Amino acid sequence: MKKRTLTLAIPLLLSAFALSACNTVEGVGKDVKSGGKAIENTAQDAKN
Repeated sequence: MKKRTLTLAIPLLLSAFALSACNTVEGVGKDVKSGGKAIENTAQDAKN
C-alpha cells in the first residue's frame, strides 16, 4: 500500500511543480517548444 501511495504521489507532486513553473498557457507552450527543441538537437547530434 505504501509503495502504491508513493507511486501516485511522486508524479502528482512533479506535475504540480511543473504547472506552477509555467502559470499561463503561453508558458506551457514555451516549455513544450523548448523540450521539443532539446529532443530535436539531441537527435541531430546522434545522427551526426
